[in-house]
Amino acid sequence: MSKYLVNKFLFTVDRDTALTERYREDPAGTVAWWEAEEANKILNCIDAERSTWLSFTEEERQALATHDHVALFGMGAHPFLTLTLWIAMFERDWDEPLGMQLDYAAKLAHVEQPYPDISC
Repeated sequence: MSKYLVNKFLFTVDRDTALTERYREDPAGTVAWWEAEEANKILNCIDAERSTWLSFTEEERQALATHDHVALFGMGAHPFLTLTLWIAMFERDWDEPLGMQLDYAAKLAHVEQPYPDISC
């Protein structure tokens, strides 16, 4: 797994409201577009500066395309990045205060320490 690439995806999608909405409405399409167009851009460089080797594994693609934060956490994606993005995408779907966050946590309740390594 490329923790770097998954975390870069989560970070960049969360920082762009239009992209956040696009990912909410069309996750598989957004993942495919981002991997093809954005994944290999080198941060803080001109668009012409690109790498060619970064791509998601099929497992990463599937977890991102299905909004599966449990699988992403198990693969080592940073939980803060998934949580903040999930809040932006799904908090509005819950009527009770902190409903989304409590559901997020409940789905990870089976995870015991030590947690998966989130270092890059």
